[in-house]
Amino acid sequence: MQSLPSQAMRPFTHTQSLLPSLSSLSSSHSRYFRSIPILHKFNSHSKFLNNSPKAPLLTVRNCSSISAKPSSELRKKRTSSEADEKLRALRQLFSKPGIGIDAYIVPSQDAHQSEFIAECYMRRAYLSGFTGSAGTAVVTKDKAALWTDGRYFLQAEKQLSSSWILMRAGNLGVPTTSEWLNDVLAPGGRIGIDPFLFSWDAAEELRQAIAKKNHELVFLYDRNLVDEIWKESRPKPPNKPIRVHDLKYAGLDVASKLSSLRSELADAGSSAIVISMLDEIAWLLNLRGSDVPHSPVMYAYLMVEINKAKLFVDNSKVTTDVMKHLTSAGIELRPYESILSEVESLAAHGATLWLDRSSVNAAIIDTYNSACERCYEHLEKLGKTQMNDGLNGWSAAPAGIYKVSPVSFAKAIKNDAELEGMRNCHLRDAAALAQFWAWLEDEIHKDVKLTEVEVADKLLEFRSKQSGFMDTSFDTISGSGANGAIIHYKPEPDSCSIVDANKLFLLDSGAQYVDGTTDITRTVHFSEPTAREKECFTRVLKGHIAVDQAVFPENTPGFVLDAFARSSLWKTGLDYRHGTGHGVGAALNVHEGPQSISFRYGNMTPLQKGMIVSNEPGYYEDHAFGIRIENLLSVKEVDTPNRFGGIEYLGFEKLTFTPIQAKLIDLTLLSADEIAWLDDYHSQVWEKVSPLLEGSALQWLWNNTRPIIKQ
Repeated sequence: MQSLPSQAMRPFTHTQSLLPSLSSLSSSHSRYFRSIPILHKFNSHSKFLNNSPKAPLLTVRNCSSISAKPSSELRKKRTSSEADEKLRALRQLFSKPGIGIDAYIVPSQDAHQSEFIAECYMRRAYLSGFTGSAGTAVVTKDKAALWTDGRYFLQAEKQLSSSWILMRAGNLGVPTTSEWLNDVLAPGGRIGIDPFLFSWDAAEELRQAIAKKNHELVFLYDRNLVDEIWKESRPKPPNKPIRVHDLKYAGLDVASKLSSLRSELADAGSSAIVISMLDEIAWLLNLRGSDVPHSPVMYAYLMVEINKAKLFVDNSKVTTDVMKHLTSAGIELRPYESILSEVESLAAHGATLWLDRSSVNAAIIDTYNSACERCYEHLEKLGKTQMNDGLNGWSAAPAGIYKVSPVSFAKAIKNDAELEGMRNCHLRDAAALAQFWAWLEDEIHKDVKLTEVEVADKLLEFRSKQSGFMDTSFDTISGSGANGAIIHYKPEPDSCSIVDANKLFLLDSGAQYVDGTTDITRTVHFSEPTAREKECFTRVLKGHIAVDQAVFPENTPGFVLDAFARSSLWKTGLDYRHGTGHGVGAALNVHEGPQSISFRYGNMTPLQKGMIVSNEPGYYEDHAFGIRIENLLSVKEVDTPNRFGGIEYLGFEKLTFTPIQAKLIDLTLLSADEIAWLDDYHSQVWEKVSPLLEGSALQWLWNNTRPIIKQ
């Protein structure tokens, strides 16, 4: 690891503001929109930051220098003594030379703002013991607090030791991280962060908020304090080979994708773009990897210029086939750690760089801004305002273009090959689920005692037999009774429950196939549900049907549809603490943006033809039960008898085909149209899935797709 003398610990200073793009508010693209914002809104942007006039060689830290055995620490139940020791060790670093801070913030993310991350980057989980995918830990010299959202309140209560304060983000009276820091620290404090783990927007938001109490935000470039206390027990970095994503599934070759991107760069007056989101890189280059659990991506950065492109990646992962694939597309390889030096070089040569402040980390943008400032100072000394080194698009003095990544939107709109792959993999997935449910019901009725983990493992066994299966798309949520109320419950072998035939059972699962990605939730009861359970389930179903049947004008943002899913629940004073739908990648991340269906109305991204979203309303009674019904949908054109305003109208095509349990439905709450919807859906399930089944699974499918008879 190379030291960064002029940037290793630089205060984050603000010298010039630019208006943010509204799209930066909609960057969250994870399961139920996992991002825990440090504040509620973003106000401005710093173009340049003060920096030493001398530019050192800049490197990116990763975990490749760690030689350690894979760790299972993250799954062990924490004791107060373990938590206290880690906090004590971390606090001892606060006063070390070159650090000098009063608080340290540990987010969930890696350097690419990923939802799922490699184990060696699970710093917040290691430090706090809380293993949920969303959360922010803040440690001062005498306090430790963890923020998470409503999906994880119950899980955090179980996993945090008494050394930690649980902050239930979003609840009335709960401060944000910055508000809390402003309250507990004396004015003029120094708050340290690892700038690789914060997007530029998040870092600037934090800087502005803590400035109210004259606190200083300190970038610790060359050291992550959690890594320093993790030491030898830190897991090894991922090093599995990258593979080429076949054109028959990708639908568009790399040259065409790069050509479209370069056209956008030229139109925007940009000479280059840095892409850091791992799924964007995988999609653009038609590559897939295995570096991150559940997501077929590899750790890399991509720099695309007008006439060349560079992939920053661990060369040991690049196979001969991948090298040939990249070479044919004109892509050069660079070491993963050299991204900052290359960014500096671009600025030194006058490049106008396109940067997405909502996703690109603060270390990269800070480096570029500082290099630009040095370049301007040099030009002013020479009395020049223009540079020209003969390279296309590199004619003006360097400046940043701060816009949302154009790759995000292009990736979200699936082409015909991607949609066909999604349809096909969902049918194979449905066959595996039918086999699984037939097996599980039989076992339960035979009074076989099965744990939630055993059930999840058996589902994986059925899925793994399907052609093209690669991995799960997230940790299976297998929750019996009260565990179903923990929205992101992950059963563990040493603490999970037996699946109780007399309680509701919620199963949320998904798979990665070579041609697509699935995500489905079903809630069932193996005996006789109560009237309360049936009413709640039926109201969730009514919301699910309302979203599925929705027809809406083009350019409608997803939040408009969110109330459709909640309306029936609202009528009896019920609701749920997560969004109704998230975007889904095609053989990529199970959660992607920029589209969503959520009560968070800041996301103005319109739903467009070819986008894929989940439809998953729910209801949860703490310590009792959880209900969720989830299908995936693709946005399609709808032929309406009228076209007010001359615009198109859109609706949804179902991708998921698995029965919805009839015994949980209170038919008195369903309209005739809703019953017709359910019968039609089950007819489609039988027609599409039955050819793939035989024996008991076929019989199970038949039994569960019969028309509803209203008494």
